[in-house]
Amino acid sequence: MNETLKKKTNKSVGQNIRTIRHQRGWSQEDVANRLGISIPAFSKIETGVTDINLSRLEQIANIYEVNVVMLLALDAKDVEPQISNINIAQKKIIDREAEIASLQRKVILLYEELHNRTSASV
Repeated sequence: MNETLKKKTNKSVGQNIRTIRHQRGWSQEDVANRLGISIPAFSKIETGVTDINLSRLEQIANIYEVNVVMLLALDAKDVEPQISNINIAQKKIIDREAEIASLQRKVILLYEELHNRTSASV
């Protein structure tokens, strides 16, 4: 990778890291402490001065509870709403699955009750 592209990539990733940090309402100190690094070191990541490695990128993604791809995306501001929509959809699916399981239990209980009544009347 040539130097110009590397700098551009570092800067883009750093901006995404900063954007998500701001969305979370966290300070640089909050994230730096979680990473176990100094605030200036984290600042260098956000400004693209530091060439970030995959291991550090994974740590940051885990802290932010996002996918590494989101940090590498060209514009994280556009990706965040998509992630949010996916999370909402997943919650709705989980809720519906719980509702289906509850209804299945009720059907089984009603079937058993009906079966017991017909067995008792014979």
